[in-house]
Amino acid sequence: MTKIALNAQALSELAVAALQEVKGKNIVRMDLRQSDGSVTDYFVIATGTSDTHVKALSESVLKIIKQEAKEFPHAKEGVQSGEWVLVDYINVVVHIFQKEKREFYRLEKLWGDATTDFYEDM
Repeated sequence: MTKIALNAQALSELAVAALQEVKGKNIVRMDLRQSDGSVTDYFVIATGTSDTHVKALSESVLKIIKQEAKEFPHAKEGVQSGEWVLVDYINVVVHIFQKEKREFYRLEKLWGDATTDFYEDM
């Protein structure tokens, strides 16, 4: 499998497309490159409607990024519970929450200085 080198922005766009394909809700992409203390370039955040939906969203991200960019995550966490799944590609970190967990952790507020792109629900 030949690896296709994508920059962080392109990888984050693939993640957004993968989430949209499985009808992720309230998708945002946060550009953290200018944020103090950030350990990644982008957060991509979405909401799933159930643990099954959260898992399907994470599977879509893994599948599309593997197919299109030949990239594998550095880490993934939370897949078993399906309340908050984190998929870490180093320069892009994808967070997929159920609504209650997203409201509790409020990542958009914590990184309020980031440039944020909002995507309409499909």
